[in-house]
Amino acid sequence: MTSDAHRTAQGTLLWRPSAQRAERSNMARYMRWLGEARGRRFDSYDDLWAWSVDDLEGFWGSVWEHLGVIAHRPYARVLERSLSGNRVEGARWFAGAELNYAEHALRRRDDHPAVVFTNEAGASATLTYAELAQRTAEAAAGLRRIGVGKGDAVVGYLPNVPEAVVAALAAASIGAVWSCCPPEFGAPSVIDRFAQLEPKVLLGVDGYTYAGRRFDATAGLREVQAGLPSLRATVVLPYLDLDAGTGGIPGAVTWHDLLVTGEPLTFEPVPFDHPLWVLYSSGTTGAPKAIVHGHGGVVVEHLKMLSLHMDLGEDDRFFWYTTTGWMMWNFLISGLLVGATVVLYDGSPAHPDLYALWRMASATGVTCFGVSAPYILACMKAGIEPARELDLSRIRTVGSTGAPLPPEGYAWVYEHVGADLLLASISGGTDVVTAFTAASPTLPVHAGEMACRALGAKVESFDADGRPVVDEVGELVVTEPMPSMPVRFLNDPDGRLLHESYFGFYPDAWRHGDWLSITPGGACVVHGRSDATLKRGGVRMGTAEFYRVIDDLPEVADSLVVDTAGLGTEGKLLLFVVLAEGVVLDQALRERIASAIRTRLSPRHVPDAVEAIAEVPRTLNGKKLEVPVKRILSGVPVEEAASLDSLANPDALRFFADMAAREAT
Repeated sequence: MTSDAHRTAQGTLLWRPSAQRAERSNMARYMRWLGEARGRRFDSYDDLWAWSVDDLEGFWGSVWEHLGVIAHRPYARVLERSLSGNRVEGARWFAGAELNYAEHALRRRDDHPAVVFTNEAGASATLTYAELAQRTAEAAAGLRRIGVGKGDAVVGYLPNVPEAVVAALAAASIGAVWSCCPPEFGAPSVIDRFAQLEPKVLLGVDGYTYAGRRFDATAGLREVQAGLPSLRATVVLPYLDLDAGTGGIPGAVTWHDLLVTGEPLTFEPVPFDHPLWVLYSSGTTGAPKAIVHGHGGVVVEHLKMLSLHMDLGEDDRFFWYTTTGWMMWNFLISGLLVGATVVLYDGSPAHPDLYALWRMASATGVTCFGVSAPYILACMKAGIEPARELDLSRIRTVGSTGAPLPPEGYAWVYEHVGADLLLASISGGTDVVTAFTAASPTLPVHAGEMACRALGAKVESFDADGRPVVDEVGELVVTEPMPSMPVRFLNDPDGRLLHESYFGFYPDAWRHGDWLSITPGGACVVHGRSDATLKRGGVRMGTAEFYRVIDDLPEVADSLVVDTAGLGTEGKLLLFVVLAEGVVLDQALRERIASAIRTRLSPRHVPDAVEAIAEVPRTLNGKKLEVPVKRILSGVPVEEAASLDSLANPDALRFFADMAAREAT
């Protein structure tokens, strides 16, 4: 990390699109179309956003038309409100319309690359749009031969490989429901997820490679198969060993045996809210929720986000580092909706070193490079310089999500990746399978700030009394419905769990659980999870601001902060640090930590205790587990505090369980 990055102040202007780039963007093209086709002209993005959330029917109807939604039956009306009078909950979108997600993903049928794949072991593959359509047709025919039909479930226990994309599209094409978990998830948690769908078909692999190690997956696949009595077939993709066959899985067939040639690709027209995917919340605050998303909501939301906000088109190569168990995988494969090339990578982002993803991006010609904020910060902390070592000139956009990206992270991207690119820091969730706050190719980028609230997303920051505030930290809420809000939760027949999850805090508003401030200029800053807030002496602060100070200390490689207030005891502010190699947590270091926090934050936020730990517990997509650790320290058993199989390093929680046990004696 450079000294310049250390001095980066929030709000510092880092990039402004050239007039030519802004004018050629999909966002500008859409605004011109609104003027020509609808007679609506806007002088700024802020004016456009205000219209998009004040006239939801006008806006989403324009998205439908301008971005070319393919409908087998037209809609009767864009939006029907709930009869209960709640403006957000229970809204119904595009009633009467019939469409199919896969038809949109495969509308292109030429020899342009649709999927480019590589993994850490050096394997690679490319599928053109014509080949992807053919493979999807063959897989769909195979599923129909097994007996899969509209509304049935197909599940994958798969890594990020082209066959996962093919299977998801094949299921969607026949109106079946798709759900997926990566093979590193433990079998019991996969069974807990998949059993709710009563799937007819399970797809898995014989094994996979991660961080240079080979992992056999057949035992876990066999256990999952045994735990799903509804299955009619199990399909095995030889991946770790191409000669593995079915890997000894009872009654299984290989991926090749599933495919049926000679049948045309067809698309089952389904209602707008017909289930497309079941996704699962991260499990960082308890048992994962099984969230049902519909065909239509995903189509219109992802067309809007990828075309207008991410500025993706047919000549782009779109990459996001993700597993099949994170919503960003679903977001990534939707690059097919805009005719882009989707780039898949399977393996560790840090093997053999932190240049791995940058080398892949250079070799495959990635134009939109998406990763998690923790990955960018890890690169910054390690002092690597990707643009100096590699040709990254094709990258036009860098995406960041999964956690707040501090101003120094923004500065690092512009210094060490490219000076003329759009840094699209976005924030959203699995719950809506998209982002609430985003970037725009027509707007400048300021350090530490997301440039805007996404079109059609009426995002506000609420104080404790439910009043919108500006330039203050408050709860992130959405006060108008969005098409990609969940159709329902599984095992929630009366909708009570869904209501309590989002609408039980503020009347008539979706509460997402993040701390947000909106600047007077309309930009957004996410400060971390609202249930992980640090509140000391009446001063409330997000964890992101705390980490920004700690991450500047060269002696600290990683950190986790927890405020135990509200647990029925006098709250303490506890800081856990992973030390850099060769560093000892002595009194001098404790005093340096306290001094930095006292000077840059406030005296109130000096920790009551600082403890050294071996590693920070994180989810598979890099999120820190502040809330589960807080619960564990209060005496909640580890297995109840977090979904262990959704974690990258579940053993890291043992330290906190032992600490809680000592405190209890």
